[in-house]
Amino acid sequence: MRTILKTAAIASFAFALGVVASSRFSFTSLTSIPGASSSVPQSIEAHFSPRGGCTETVVEELGRAKRTVIVQAYSFTSKEIAAALVAAARRGVAVQVILDKSQRTEKYSSADFVSRAGIPTYIDAKHAIAHNKIMVIDKAVVITGSFNFTKAAEGANAENLLVINDPRLAERYAENFKKHQEHSELYLGR
Repeated sequence: MRTILKTAAIASFAFALGVVASSRFSFTSLTSIPGASSSVPQSIEAHFSPRGGCTETVVEELGRAKRTVIVQAYSFTSKEIAAALVAAARRGVAVQVILDKSQRTEKYSSADFVSRAGIPTYIDAKHAIAHNKIMVIDKAVVITGSFNFTKAAEGANAENLLVINDPRLAERYAENFKKHQEHSELYLGR
């Protein structure tokens, strides 16, 4: 937790100093700040919707995946993101998905599409809602934020998406994924 707070403080400091260039910026030059450690993310990108390129960014990151992708999603209706997950799996990337229980009955859920493509897909029904919106790619890149993996999140909603290159943070998210996977049920489709 202390590392995350330190990273957040450094991020705030970076904004205050005007380090942000467009919506992409790097923390590599901040490691010389007193108290900064090697756990400072290699890079952080911020994207915003509506129509801010969030879906495109997720698809691009999935296109770069080489070994593993884990996903936790509350709402998952984006055809583009679902297709990118299936394409990654077909390239030999180990993909796993955990979805909120609402995706069992959501009219436009991509749960069936990814499950039928052979991607292990789970339903987390233990919580009132499983509201996580994360992807961890190759144990190094974390995608998170308010952005649901939906068409509405890209085209109509005010959302944010962060792409964080930080293996230590990715490990924390992967540990959380495993905890939720332990109590989730394999999705068998409709």
